[in-house]
Amino acid sequence: MDTKRATYAELEALPPTKVGELVDGVLYVSPRPAPRHALARSRLGVEVGGCFDRGRKGPGGWLILDEPELHVGDEDVLVPDLAGWRRERMPSLPHGAAFTLVPDWVCEVLSPSTTSLDRAVKLPVYAREGVKGVWFVDPLARTLEVYRLEGPHYVLVATHAALDRVRAEPFEALELELSFLWSEP
Repeated sequence: MDTKRATYAELEALPPTKVGELVDGVLYVSPRPAPRHALARSRLGVEVGGCFDRGRKGPGGWLILDEPELHVGDEDVLVPDLAGWRRERMPSLPHGAAFTLVPDWVCEVLSPSTTSLDRAVKLPVYAREGVKGVWFVDPLARTLEVYRLEGPHYVLVATHAALDRVRAEPFEALELELSFLWSEP
């Protein structure tokens, strides 16, 4: 049986309340992030971006973006929660709506509706494309998992939890206070 492959036009036609991604020709549709997911992503972006993108109290040298649209491989369109490129690899932003240069690091904030997509579907694509580091942040379990690409697969480097203060690769210069990611405003 020949399965119909999804198109980019179908992805673009999704309502603004949905996030769409194409992996191996299959359209995956997820709801917009819930408040705890959005809080963890926003706060992590501020912390990492301030230190590594702006160079505020840190080394700089990175471009950190929220939800960039990545066009990788022949037909994959991924939208990680956060992505980072070393500035020596991407000194300026590309023209157009999407990025074709694979990031050096991505972070996926897990939610019940996206965990299997992030872990089982997108992670192998990140490995295939050579993304050096991946973080999984789970605001409900209050954990940070840090993965490093070694050969064709990721290895779990560390799992941090709840109230830990951590220095996680590739951003070891920043002491990240995990409780900030999930504490109520």
